[in-house]
Amino acid sequence: MTTTRPTRVERDSMGAMEVPATAYYGASTQRAVLNFPISGQRFPRPFIRALGLIKWAAAKVNMELGLLDPAIGNAIVQAAWEVAEGRWDDQFVVDIFQTGSGTSTNMNANEVIANRAGEILGYPLGSRKVHPNDHVNLGQSSNDVIPTAIHIAAILVIKGDLLPALEGLHQALLAKSREFWPVIKTGRTHLQDATPIRLGQEFLGYAGQVERGIRRLRYALEELSEVALGGTAVGTGVNTHPQFAAKVCALISQVIDHPVRETDNHFQAQATLDNVAAAGGALRTVALSLHKIANDIRWLGSGPRAGLGELLLPEVQPGSSIMPGKVNPVIPEALIQVCGQVLANDVALVMADLGSFFELNVMMPLAARNLLESASLLAAGTRNFTEQCVKGLRATSKGPEMVEKGLMLATALAPIIGYDKAAEVAKEAARTGRTIREVARERTTLTEEELTRILDPARMTEPGLGAGPAVG
Repeated sequence: MTTTRPTRVERDSMGAMEVPATAYYGASTQRAVLNFPISGQRFPRPFIRALGLIKWAAAKVNMELGLLDPAIGNAIVQAAWEVAEGRWDDQFVVDIFQTGSGTSTNMNANEVIANRAGEILGYPLGSRKVHPNDHVNLGQSSNDVIPTAIHIAAILVIKGDLLPALEGLHQALLAKSREFWPVIKTGRTHLQDATPIRLGQEFLGYAGQVERGIRRLRYALEELSEVALGGTAVGTGVNTHPQFAAKVCALISQVIDHPVRETDNHFQAQATLDNVAAAGGALRTVALSLHKIANDIRWLGSGPRAGLGELLLPEVQPGSSIMPGKVNPVIPEALIQVCGQVLANDVALVMADLGSFFELNVMMPLAARNLLESASLLAAGTRNFTEQCVKGLRATSKGPEMVEKGLMLATALAPIIGYDKAAEVAKEAARTGRTIREVARERTTLTEEELTRILDPARMTEPGLGAGPAVG
């Protein structure tokens, strides 16, 4: 037995359309629902919040400019704020894969806010006493609202979630750098043994990557602070008050505690997604850094007996359904997968920017989805990695134990006996399984005291010619 949900009739410029009786959206949204039954994916919460804030600020400014009746305007202000707060998220029903300008989602917002504002004024849903275009969308176009919403939503996620997560990781890595500073181990280049390095120096390098990633994201925020609002259809600003965009930006800046400003070149702002691509590039670089850090830590903890075994990672879950006692580096693996998804998203962002033709980009929903997902995934993955892995890392004795056996200690001999003779010592040590010290005793005139000073691993972790010239 099938049941039919009650409906009501709403109208738009194309005519009548049945919508669910209790829906706050209208005919344009329902058409989009029918037109795009593609993925089931919807715009994420930060984007809906950004849309609500734009409509909220627009109504306040239009009232201030004398363009909107205060009774209608105040109802829109209340309804739009409710959208921004998340009260009507279930009413945003249009698929991500839709019209390339995002017009369907802009109209989804306009209709929800209009119907809710009408309800606040005492009218039934579908009355159109508050009009989605004439009132809610006053002074706007999907062509400037949607890119503006992308920028604001990305600012919310990057500033509110991702930057704090990276700051936490940065501090955790610095703490581990200090903790591990006394641990001297073998460095590696080309996956081969190299000269000694402090484990703390490796972690200082990781902290430096994160620090620079934070710096790049702050630049990305500057890119995103420039918004398209005010350009309306093609960047000319037709049908909007000259002061509208600047005043709306000022209001939104206060709410999100971050300055957003009307672009000084609307034609580039609406015809491209270059700012979004630049922000995506910063996210991509952060992902590359995190991938390197997580992978290094995973490898340094490999073993525990047949691998490198220089780190002990926190044991968070059994590692095998068949091998008892096995523990895997699952937290770094999760972050590595996040990084892979972010890199894939960046390809989609590049493709979205390539969807810029003449006066409009027509891949904006795709850009919004991937930019916001990347920022959110990196934030969550970074927090998890910091708390469940980095803070619990411990150094083993395996790294220091291998230093005396390292063939690259011969590097310290090169300034004293020359590169070629030092290479002979290293090759002899490799062939016989002896240490550099043992072979150097036989093949050089250096005394035991001189060898101890020259082959001191701690001195080799510092810049300069620490060994100094040989005497005697």
